[in-house]
Parts: sequence; structure tokens; C-alpha cells
Amino acid sequence: MGKEKQIFYCKECGYESAKWLGQCPGCRQWNTFVEEKVTVSKNSKKATSIKDKPLPTAITKVTAEREQRIFTGIEELDRVLGGGIVRGSLVLVGGDPGIGKSTLLLEMCRNLVKEDVNVLYVSGEESLSQIKMRGVRLRAQDDRLILLSDNDIDNVENAIENCKAEVVIIDSIQTMCDTSLDNVPGSVTQVREITTRLMQVAKRLDVAIFIVGHVTKEGTVAGPRTLEHMVDSVLYFEGDESAGFRILRAVKNRFGSTNEIGCFTMTEEGLDEVTNPSEMFLNGRPKMAPGSVVISSIEGTRAILVELQALVADTNFNQPRRTTVGLDYNRVNLLIAVLERRGGISLSGYDCYVNIAGGIKIDDPSSDLGIICALTSSFKNRPVGDDTIIIGEVGLAGEIRGVRNLSQRVREAAKLGYKRAIVPYSNNNIDTKGIDIKIHFVKTIQEALELL
Repeated sequence: MGKEKQIFYCKECGYESAKWLGQCPGCRQWNTFVEEKVTVSKNSKKATSIKDKPLPTAITKVTAEREQRIFTGIEELDRVLGGGIVRGSLVLVGGDPGIGKSTLLLEMCRNLVKEDVNVLYVSGEESLSQIKMRGVRLRAQDDRLILLSDNDIDNVENAIENCKAEVVIIDSIQTMCDTSLDNVPGSVTQVREITTRLMQVAKRLDVAIFIVGHVTKEGTVAGPRTLEHMVDSVLYFEGDESAGFRILRAVKNRFGSTNEIGCFTMTEEGLDEVTNPSEMFLNGRPKMAPGSVVISSIEGTRAILVELQALVADTNFNQPRRTTVGLDYNRVNLLIAVLERRGGISLSGYDCYVNIAGGIKIDDPSSDLGIICALTSSFKNRPVGDDTIIIGEVGLAGEIRGVRNLSQRVREAAKLGYKRAIVPYSNNNIDTKGIDIKIHFVKTIQEALELL
């Protein structure tokens, strides 16, 4: 019999401690430690012959084979994955409940079976009839799509080997359990053990496995953040549920870029791809509205145009409010200080609200000049032209710094009918051949504001 002991885990990063701590030393988060019971076996080491032990190998003697990819039939998903599903990979798909994780994966299964790919869909929280109902709605009706409703990892492993599956969906990782452990499903110990076994199965059988991880507002025990270092790729669903569109973003990918995003819209028949995200994000933009400007952000290999809105209003408090949606709060406060000091506009007696329309989050510093112009436009109640796009990073001295891939951003704007672009002067060597748009190069925020 093994010896039981109590271990405390951080549910955010997985840090282990022999006692409870208020703040995690690993991720610096407060009140994230949970208690788990661990069984330590005295005879845990197995007798292994010398022939079975792996031997160190020189890197020059290792043969590097190009990874084999399976196309999902969903271009936006293939883009985020880096060109398709890699055999033998373990992919974590996280997101809020109801965001569309299961819907997207079932649509992927529908397309894969049409290409003669053996697929096994395992659900630990839904019955077969419930999956069937969702499959009817998504038109996923094929004898080659095998379903399994079980949460025992031993049964799941046997099913993977017997079905000779090439792609496996585990929905969700929090419901799977190992009966040899006394911990409840969803605990840190269970999730770690299940993920480790799935990783071994993926590498041993050369099977691509997708695991779904739920995220709640309170933060579940052993959420997807605990698993990020164990899997090959981490995909997150985000977006405004009321708006009906979703953003699939890769935050970790060993087989591709982590800057790519996939855009989808939620309909009655499932998730539909959005081939032109700029047009979707700009849909419904008001005409000649003060405080509304269009900026460009680079997401992976493509430029996306979004609407940035600002509202400056008299404050009713001793300290004015600063509210941001879709942008970094501290970055906006910094730009307000630059606008006051370098632009000569005092906002100390006004509330400032800045928003990215559509619910998307922008981290690209090229939006700085757009924020400055939107705040000034709302403050002076003078609209920026509807045919104008604003691109540029702003420094503390009020200078406009250059941005990357400016030519690609401007071409995307010209494609959508924009006639004027305000860009950094340091990017004056861009290739403007074939671009039907008037480009204004500015050095400081004063030049940009005077131009507008």
C-alpha cells in the first residue's frame, strides 16, 4: 500500500507546496492554492532492462522528418494550427462555457470523415443522444464518426487503439478520471495524470488529440493554464457572445506561429468562417461620428481593420474616470498624458472612454495614434473623415514611430475603399506601387492633429 500525503497546488500555474500559501511564488496570484491528496508508492520504480532504456544521441545523427499534416476543411482553423493538424500532437482548446469549442471541433470531425480520416469523439459530460442532436444540427452524419460517452481514461485508451483513430476529441479534460487515483475528476492531480497519459498515447500511436478545457469566471481547479506547458498547442476562443462572432487565437504552437487568429460567426447551423474580418468589424460603423477612427492591426500574416471609438465627457467626480475595452488600460492612460503634455489638450476634468468596436482585443502599438486622434476628435466634437485610416506608434516625446508591415496595412485599407492614410514619417520608404490611396507622413502628434 502507498503512503498518502497532502500537497497544495496552485490552480493557475501548477506550483506545488507542502503547505498552504496566500500568494503563489510562481505566478504571484492570490488565493489560488488548493489541497490535493497524493498517494506515494514505496515501490514506484519499475525494473527496466538496459536494452529498454533510451540512450543519448548526437543531434547530427537524428533524422528530422517533416511533420505530416491533416487538413481540417476549415481554413481559419488550419491557419491558426499552422497549416493543418500535425499527427502525434496534443492540442488544448480553451474558452468560456458556451463560446463554441465543442461546435467547432464537431464541425472539424464532420469534414475529416469526408476525407476518410478515422475520428473518435469522446465526451465525458454528454450522452450519445445529446451528441447526436448536435451532430444533426451541424450535418455531421457519417458512419466513420465514432462516438464514445465515457470518462474512464482506461476505456478511452482502449477505444483509441481498437478504432485505429487518427484524430481524437476529448470533451472535456475536467470530466476524465483515472480510477487508480482517489481524487475527484477535475482536480489538479487527475487532470495532470490524464493529460500525461493522453500525451503518451498521442506520441506512441501517432494520433492527433484535441482536449477541451473549460474556463469559468471564478477560475476552475486545474484550468487550461495548468496544462499549457504539457501540450503542443494551446488555442483560445474569445469574443463577444452577444455579437455572434468568435476569435480563435493561438497562444502556444510548436508547429506554427502564435500570432495567427481565426474569425468565425455563430449561426443556427454552427460556426461559419469569416474570410474578410475587416469588413465584419467595420460593419455598422456610424458616418461622420466624432471620436470614431479606423486603425489597422497585424494579426499573424494579415492586416485587420477595426473601428476605435472614444468618448470624452465632463466628469461628475473629483477624479475623472478612465475606461477601456479591448485595449490596455495603462497604455491608454499613458497616451492621455502624452496628449495633454505634447498636444496641448487638457483632459484632467473629463471622463475618457475608449473602446474597440466588436469586442476584439488589440495589443498592437500601431493603434496609439488612432487613440490620440479619437480622443481629440471627441473632445473637440469634430469628426475624422470616413475615408481616413490612422496608423502609428506614439512615444513619450510625442513623436510618431514606425510600424511593421505598413505596406500590407495600407493595401488592405485601399482594398476596402479608404482614400487617405496618416502614417509615420519613418515609413516613407514603403512600396506604394499600385495603391490607390493618398498617404500623409507625419513626425509628431501635432502634425497629425493639424492635418485632421
